[in-house]
Amino acid sequence: MNQIYRTATQPDRRSELLSVRIGAQEFAMDIRSIREIRGWIASTHLPHAPSYIKGMINLRGTVLVVIDLAERLGLPPQEPNAASVVVVVEDGDKTAGLLVDAVCDIITVTDDMRQTTPETGSNGPRQFIEGLIMLDSRIISTISIPAIMPDATALEQIPAVEPV
Repeated sequence: MNQIYRTATQPDRRSELLSVRIGAQEFAMDIRSIREIRGWIASTHLPHAPSYIKGMINLRGTVLVVIDLAERLGLPPQEPNAASVVVVVEDGDKTAGLLVDAVCDIITVTDDMRQTTPETGSNGPRQFIEGLIMLDSRIISTISIPAIMPDATALEQIPAVEPV
């Protein structure tokens, strides 16, 4: 009975997530990982980069790698257009831009809205998705920012470009 009382009096953990759209699907990420949101600008191609890396852009004097979030998640690659958005995210000392179709909303999530990622017989979805959020009639996948970031071995394969 004491355990029930403690559980009942514990406040719901709340967190804020930014929801984004890729095609017809909605995804969310922890708002604390987001540095800024900016419109799409043409990126410079990185030779020998993994296919999910769209290129790089100049972010106030810093080179920012842009990841096609759709392709990184195993969805069909996105062709950026004027309506596309780059969400700049940070994980520790790593920073990257995530290419998405649109930013949808900031949502407040409680523990009772969260669900685990279902078993699919493959590790693919669970590699990048932390869980699911049930919101009204929508199911929103929560992205793991650390898992989405390109790993050092992927970036080491990119040859250094000498200035001309």
